[in-house]
Amino acid sequence: MKKGKKLYEGKAKILYAAPEKGTAIQHFKDHATAFNNLKKSTIEGKGILNNRISEHILSSLNQIGIETHLIKRINMREQLIKLVEIIPIEFVIRNIATGSLTKRLKIEDGTVLDKPLIEFFYKNDELNDPMIAREHIYAFEWATVEEIEFIVNQCLRINDFMQGMFKGIGIKLVDFKLEFGRLIQNEKKKIILADEISPDTCRLWDVTSEEKLDKDRFRKDLGNLIEAYQEVARRLNILHEETNISSVKFGKLRSIRNKK
Repeated sequence: MKKGKKLYEGKAKILYAAPEKGTAIQHFKDHATAFNNLKKSTIEGKGILNNRISEHILSSLNQIGIETHLIKRINMREQLIKLVEIIPIEFVIRNIATGSLTKRLKIEDGTVLDKPLIEFFYKNDELNDPMIAREHIYAFEWATVEEIEFIVNQCLRINDFMQGMFKGIGIKLVDFKLEFGRLIQNEKKKIILADEISPDTCRLWDVTSEEKLDKDRFRKDLGNLIEAYQEVARRLNILHEETNISSVKFGKLRSIRNKK
């Protein structure tokens, strides 16, 4: 599929115009960033894995009636997606206390929450994505009351589904980030899930060892990030020959290369 002009470039992805109106091509880069881009690197193969894992999860959500921006995966690094107007809010769903939550509130790391906690962050790199309240969202008209109520309900549905999916393969879904956008169809707007769901946007711990299988391996200099992402893909049973991503024993350094 022929790419058009570049529409947007973020830390981990690039959006290009697609031939069909209302669609775009989303390209997954190998860039790894943390702490609002203060720490960054290039890790070969990360984009391939995130593309495949995100496609698998978003396709599964589409199948259970949660509409996402995903149309299809085009190749190892790219997806065809629906163009949406992104709501400038990051929705963070937490099942276990870790990361910034434990620092802010002095809660013991690893504390299991009685019910999912949803936090709102204003999507603005210059301001370091500050945490906000619903009242900020309504006051500055980033979204309506009805939109936020719908999104919160979708967040809980997605959390229920993903917790079950990951539990079945021996992984704890600790927390994750979601973004939503407005899709215009037949002159009507509706809210759908956008962006990606991958080990870049989730915290995933092995159920038994609590080994981190996500971007915390980069944030905390734990090493073997590719091996962790491969392990998630292996457990999801999506390591296909077409991507030349082979199953590896977690902990052994091994690179991922495109199939020639």
